[in-house]
Amino acid sequence: MSTTRRHFLGAAAGISGALAAQSPNDRVRIALIGAGGQGSGDARTALEAGGVELVAVSDVYDGRLTRAREVWGDHLFTTRDYREVLARKDVDAIIIGTPDHWHQKIAVDAMNAGKDVYCEKPMVQRLEDGRQVIEAHQRTGRIMQVGSQRVSSIVYQKAKELLAAGAIGELNQVEAWLDRNSAIGAWQYSIPPDASPATIDWDRFLGRAPKVPFEPMRLFRWRNYRDYGTGVAGDLFVHLFSGLHFVTGATGPSRAYATGGLRFWKDGRDVPDVLFGLYDYPATDKHPAFNLALRVNFVDGGSENSGFRFIGSEGILTIEDGVTVSRMPRETEPGYTIDTFPKAVQEQFLKEYREKYAKRRPTPATSLLAEEKFTPPRGYSDSFDHFRNFLDAVRTRRPVVEDPVFGFRAAGPALLANISYFDERVCLWDPESMTLKGA
Repeated sequence: MSTTRRHFLGAAAGISGALAAQSPNDRVRIALIGAGGQGSGDARTALEAGGVELVAVSDVYDGRLTRAREVWGDHLFTTRDYREVLARKDVDAIIIGTPDHWHQKIAVDAMNAGKDVYCEKPMVQRLEDGRQVIEAHQRTGRIMQVGSQRVSSIVYQKAKELLAAGAIGELNQVEAWLDRNSAIGAWQYSIPPDASPATIDWDRFLGRAPKVPFEPMRLFRWRNYRDYGTGVAGDLFVHLFSGLHFVTGATGPSRAYATGGLRFWKDGRDVPDVLFGLYDYPATDKHPAFNLALRVNFVDGGSENSGFRFIGSEGILTIEDGVTVSRMPRETEPGYTIDTFPKAVQEQFLKEYREKYAKRRPTPATSLLAEEKFTPPRGYSDSFDHFRNFLDAVRTRRPVVEDPVFGFRAAGPALLANISYFDERVCLWDPESMTLKGA
């Protein structure tokens, strides 16, 4: 077995050069809408990318507005009402870090208000929301990028190049997983002791969701509930779809089926903590037909892990901490099963076989397995690259890869998993028109 390790030093140098060349006049003024853990992390990453000023924060919980001023300064404009942020002339772009059921409404309102948008995944909570976001994006000409960082990752870019170059032959199957084994990983987020109707704008949080009495757990652990989130599929399947579509150039599956269950985290949530998805991808001019198997398990007995296995006719491409390509020479000779033939027939068969196939057919025991591994530089962050790409697009007006069409083509199949799971049926999907057949 021969192993080579290569680093993405050229890509890392390109990042540094781009930042060094950035003009101070290119400063982008951003606002954060939804200052929970993910939204606040997005704001920090955007600021680290450079040339960015955070000018406003909106959240329905007063404590997060207080914390935003503690972290980023008392100069921040803060409000419970995101519309006050969109009305400000000093806001160029917004980050949407709200629960999923607000994504479509805020994204459309923001683009209509002339703001560029970075929207956390999944882009939408419902299939019917997708077209509205796409239409607003096309009509307004604003920049909108969905927040699934793998689309900007140099690791996934390397995988894309290797697959396109035929490193594993013809793709026929993909396996992907993202497993967790912790309370936080299963969305058991902390609830502040001062949570009350006085500190939380409950009606604003509910939005279009069913009206229910005040219950802080539904806000601070909103991913547990179908009214506000999209469960395992929208939180994690969508990351896998984003990476898969970027690497393969696929636009989506034609058929989907999901199963699973609520095995361990029986804390009042109404979404499963174990979910499997099976998808059929039809052949296109970019890739052959292949099957996809997805898995997320919040009760995994090991440590949190995530990865891909792209299985081809000539090898396997694996994405975990980097990209590994394992190749096995393919058996091109037919082999033979002649033990039950008479001896004279066996001899005649072997004579003709050896004349036709001069070289001995390789077997798993005699074949050479070649492996190559590509690893990113130490400390590499695809989150940083993803925001850098968004901010570059805001400055230059060049389109991004993970725009609303790409975002919906990743969110749509994830939402199909929920439909399939809860309705107990197979879903047929048109990946080009992005519509559910028979709906």
